[in-house]
Amino acid sequence: MRHTIYLVGARAAGKTTFGGALARQLGCNYVDTDIHLRETTGETVADIVAREGWDGFRKRESAVLRAVTAPGTVIATGGGMVLAEENRRFMREKRHRALSFRPGRGPCIPPAGQPNAAQRPTLTGKSIAQEVAEVLAAREPLYRETATHILNAAATPKELLAEALAILKP
Repeated sequence: MRHTIYLVGARAAGKTTFGGALARQLGCNYVDTDIHLRETTGETVADIVAREGWDGFRKRESAVLRAVTAPGTVIATGGGMVLAEENRRFMREKRHRALSFRPGRGPCIPPAGQPNAAQRPTLTGKSIAQEVAEVLAAREPLYRETATHILNAAATPKELLAEALAILKP
């Protein structure tokens, strides 16, 4: 597989876990933009936001997207990556496929655990579950605009992987 595959969707939708599994199945490289940013700067999202604000973080996030985009790579993007029109355009132009995670019923928080608020601060000051639901509603049109295919995040990991592999079959 020599194309780029972007995973877009809400915070805590499972993009990081799923992205690694998908990349292994496809024999691709794998990058999570938030993890890459943390590893290259030595700072968490919370650190960057505290020092530079959300605008500063979003600029860094956009730079990371461009830096990690390469053929044969599965890229899990941060939930807010789609907020910048330039990022949506970039992903549409550079991708082979962009897969978005559509939540099932209720907030799209994986049963394995809650997102780590210490690593990514709240956008709204509300509980993680309430914030995810509200932010998802606002961002859903942007995820759909960016994605070529929508995956059901309420499916089991095995079902999700099978669905994605079927979509990505040449």
